[in-house]
Formats: sequence, structure tokens, C-alpha cells
Amino acid sequence: MKYYIIAGEASGDLHGSNLMKGLYAEDRDAEIRFWGGDLMNSVYIENRKETMAGGGLVRHYKEGAIMGFWEVFRKAWQLLGNVRFCEKDIMSWKPDVVILIDYPGFNFRIAEFAHRHGLKVFYYIAPKVWASREGRIKKLKKYVDKLFIVFPFEIQYFRKKGVDFVYEGNPLIDAIDNSPASKEAREEFLKRNALADKPIIAMLAGSRKGEISTMMPVLREFAEKMADIPKYHDYQFIIAGAPARNIDDYTPYLKGCKAGIRVLFGQTQAIVRNAEAAVVNSGTASLETVLLGTPQAVGFIMGSKITYAIARKIVKVKYISLGNLIVDRLAFKEFIQDDCNADNLVKEVRALIEDPDYRQKMQSEYACIRKALGGKGASAAVAKAMIRELGLPVCD
Repeated sequence: MKYYIIAGEASGDLHGSNLMKGLYAEDRDAEIRFWGGDLMNSVYIENRKETMAGGGLVRHYKEGAIMGFWEVFRKAWQLLGNVRFCEKDIMSWKPDVVILIDYPGFNFRIAEFAHRHGLKVFYYIAPKVWASREGRIKKLKKYVDKLFIVFPFEIQYFRKKGVDFVYEGNPLIDAIDNSPASKEAREEFLKRNALADKPIIAMLAGSRKGEISTMMPVLREFAEKMADIPKYHDYQFIIAGAPARNIDDYTPYLKGCKAGIRVLFGQTQAIVRNAEAAVVNSGTASLETVLLGTPQAVGFIMGSKITYAIARKIVKVKYISLGNLIVDRLAFKEFIQDDCNADNLVKEVRALIEDPDYRQKMQSEYACIRKALGGKGASAAVAKAMIRELGLPVCD
């Protein structure tokens, strides 16, 4: 069976890689061609067969990740060119199914194209129509053969909307529990990175350049103000470098910094797991932080004031963080736009570190979130469900 998978962001690369493991395990003849990143490519390299030509990585997600309405408008021609290239590539390879992972701005256009040309379309990790642009539900019904959702609160929503879906739990639990970071001792982590045996505060600025440019000035000021407090003189402030980014994306914001901020790449989960607290740009990383058990403050700044003004008019959800949406309350605080400033973050992180009761309350909320997400094995279960939909036998 030939699978064409499209993931446009770091989180999609993570979930796409685990899905690919499941597809290869269940379908010995699986041929996979994909848009994704290093994680998906690693799985492909491990499982590829010389007799199967034409599979592999087509485009890396770092070439197309764009954030916000205004940013999309400015780069519309680039996006359109990628869509046209993808359409031609799909028709040339002739897959049995096109599997779309989140990334709705791009993937809805591909869904329509694939459906129009008689190809089966699966959508894995639903576009967040429950948050904004609910009109896209019509496209889900019209162009997608099967939707695979990953959050428990989506079950009732899509059922009410009459969308056919499959729910097998959330794949992030497997990604965290099976990661090297979850098994590595703190001493090994510190030694490997030449870090002192002193407390760490993790800082995650996001995976896109736009997110980094808005969050890094705030994170720098936050770190400097924390380091000025006597209690935190010896704390280590570590930026978890995003996949597909490099040090040049961060150094402009760190010149002359008095806090001694370090940037480490390829170790996001390990950094968060070994930190006393984390400041996290909203997204999948925030839910990862929940599952890793590190107290957090979420910060989020839209790419421009125009983008933020538009978003306020169309976004319907009460919270921006998936963990808070799952339990439908503020399990951890969110600082958005102007509220995302160094003073607010310093106050919140100090409370997370210094107030045992506050810290324990957040851990209790984390336990509720994990329980709501279900058990292990979601990625393998989704792969089996997809193969069943394609009419192939699976081993139960």
C-alpha cells in the first residue's frame, strides 16, 4: 500500500513519525512518501526497502511553517507554489491514500484536490474547527473520508456536527513515555551537556521563526530579572532550541544578556523534565510539559497586532492551551499578548518554585489531564484503524 503523508510543523513531524512506525509494523508492503521533518525521515530510513522506489521525504516542514493571518497573506505566493508542487507530486506518485496531519491552511487544499481526483483522504489530528473557522466542517465532510481525532473533548463536538471520526486516545502519551528523556537520569543529562548541578528553568520560544522573534525578547528580560533576585543567582536558564532551527535564530536576542542563557538543541523533553519550572510558548510543547510533570507558565504573542486583532474576533475557545481545554479550566496560567511580559512571568514562576501548595495543585491538575487523554498505544491503534479503512487485514 502506498501512503502519502503531509505534516507541516514540528508537532506533526512527531506524530507522523509514530504513525509511520505503526503503518510499517502493520503493513509489510508499506511505501511512504511524505512532507515532514527529521523524525519522520528517521523512521523512513530505518524501514525503507531497496525494492520500493519513490518513497521518502519530499519537503521539510521548516521550508513552509508560517504563523498568523498577516504572515500567511504576505507569503501567499510561496504557499500557493508549495500547494501546486504537492498536487503534481501526488499525481505523479499515485498513492492509495493521502494522510493529512493538522496544518489546515495547506492540508484542506490538498484534501480537496485529492478527493477531486478520486484518492482516499484521511485527516489525522483534526483541524481546530472547534476554536475558529467552524465553516471548515463542511470541507471535512465533503473531502475527507475519515477523521482521526486525538482529544477527548472533540468526541462530543464532532458527533454533534455529524462528522465521521475515529478516536484511539492521544499519541503524545506514547511519545513522552517512550522517549529517551523519560529514562535518562538527571546526572547523565547534566554531564552530557556540561551543566552544573544547579536548578534549571526551561524556556520554550516556539518552533516557528515568527514565534521566536516575539517570544525571545520577553524570555531574555524574564531571565535577566530572575537572575537579579538573590535566590535565583545560581539558576541556569536554558532555551530548548526548536527542531529545524539553528543557533542563528536565537543569538540576536542573547547578545549582552546578563543571565547566561544557554541554547540546547534536540533535547526539549530532557530540558523540561529536568527543570524546576518552564515558560512555554503555547502549543503541543505545553501539553508535553504537562506529561513530563514540570510546572509551567504559558506565554503567547501573536505575530503582529493585525493578526491578534483578527484572532480575537474569530477564536471561540476559553483557553489557548490544550491541557486547559482538556479539563475545561485553568490548570496552569496563560499570559497572552500584552500580559505576556517579563514581570508577570517572574511572578508566576516564583510562585511555581516557592509555593509547595501551588506546585502540588498543578501536579494534581496534570494527573487529571493525563487521565483524560487515555492510555498508551494510540499511534499503533490509529495505524491499525487506517489500515482497516483501506481494507487490509490487521493483527489484533
